[in-house]
Amino acid sequence: MEATSNSLLLSFFKTLVDHHVTVELKNDISIRGTLKSVDQFLNIKLDDIEVMEEIKYPHLSSVKNVFIRGSVVRYVHLPATAVDTALLEDATRREAAAQASKK
Repeated sequence: MEATSNSLLLSFFKTLVDHHVTVELKNDISIRGTLKSVDQFLNIKLDDIEVMEEIKYPHLSSVKNVFIRGSVVRYVHLPATAVDTALLEDATRREAAAQASKK
């Protein structure tokens, strides 16, 4: 069950490669950039980043690319236009049906 959920989430994130996303970290830093890659641990690589509160975090102003460990991510904010909700709902229904048939 867990592996299926993770693969669905990973597949979803892979469809967002080259889209602009905002990643909110557990330490309250928000970083916006272009999603370049995501792996099975939901580690995220962003290019062309900007820190949302640059005045509060001036040491990050010269950074252009980041690799973010999945365990420090609180939220990933996605552009609504990048999400195919019908496809996502269908995949979720199929996963739920598959899990229900296993019980």
